[in-house]
Amino acid sequence: MERYIGIDVHLQSCTVAVMGPSGQHLRLQVVPTLGADLVEMIRSVRGRRLVCLEEGTQSEWLYELLSPHAGRVIVTVPAKRRGSKSDAVDAWALADRLRRGDLEIQVFKAPHQCGALRAAVRGHLWLTRDLTRIKCRLRALARSRGLQVGAALYDPEQRLPWLQQLPPRLEPLGALLGAEHDAVAKLQAQAEKALLTESRPHRAVRLLQTMPGIGPVRAAQLVAVLVTPARFRSKRQLWSYCGLGIVTSVTAEWGFRDGKPTRQAAIQTRGLTRQRHPLLKNIFKGAAHTIVTQLPQQPLAQQFQRQVAAGTKPNLALLTLARRLAAIALSLWKHEEEYDPAKHGVVTTVE
Repeated sequence: MERYIGIDVHLQSCTVAVMGPSGQHLRLQVVPTLGADLVEMIRSVRGRRLVCLEEGTQSEWLYELLSPHAGRVIVTVPAKRRGSKSDAVDAWALADRLRRGDLEIQVFKAPHQCGALRAAVRGHLWLTRDLTRIKCRLRALARSRGLQVGAALYDPEQRLPWLQQLPPRLEPLGALLGAEHDAVAKLQAQAEKALLTESRPHRAVRLLQTMPGIGPVRAAQLVAVLVTPARFRSKRQLWSYCGLGIVTSVTAEWGFRDGKPTRQAAIQTRGLTRQRHPLLKNIFKGAAHTIVTQLPQQPLAQQFQRQVAAGTKPNLALLTLARRLAAIALSLWKHEEEYDPAKHGVVTTVE
């Protein structure tokens, strides 16, 4: 007998709802967010246990913790709904959605695959973002006094003349921001070194690096996020996951003429899907921008130029290139081969 278990997770407590196959509410219990207590609660439920919880800070830990004690653990994206809201309501809703098979989006979890690489990528990404924010603060401080800033502002040996141009009341703030920048820059360099070291044993990283616009950092990020190409049956699934999928809309598509059904409305493009993995989208769009701006002799860059010359808007041509790079990356990874531009046909429009 299957038991559908919804868990509403919070920092100190988890509300666990157990539902039967017919939708009957069997049990509701509040458990401390502690590993031993949660495992004991799950194991006390008789029958085949199917567990559902929402994506969040603790979701990966709970997935790894509960998987050995349940027939299946599913992590899903929080659903938007109106009406009453409480821990119990949320837990029952998760259990019911699991029972009805109404989980549209299931978050991929593989805690034992590429775990160290994913941790290295996460640390590098966080420190890179922190370093970017600090640079922006330094630049904003200088520009607030009408100074034309340059790269020397980020060099500890050349920063002093810039700081001396600030009013005395702002000079200590500039010195603090400079010291923060230097400390975070050192940590970011260490994180990048650790990332490159951790990525070396992965063959997929070496294969993806053969693509234009994909360097060692982007290749490591791709492998850390995607983990395995088997997740995607086709390139369109990867496009949708990356946020490069085209959203279309049509209404009253069919009508009748002479007693026969005929199409009477054209499909309208509504832009890109908003359900996306932002890092993957940045990787492929960044790689496309690198090819266009830094590799003008590359065949993909020449295809981009031909599209623009034929009247395609540059942003749409860049999107086509980013989608093409995603498709190439998936193909190389699946077939375990290096990039060869001669094996790929010419694409001149957004598919």
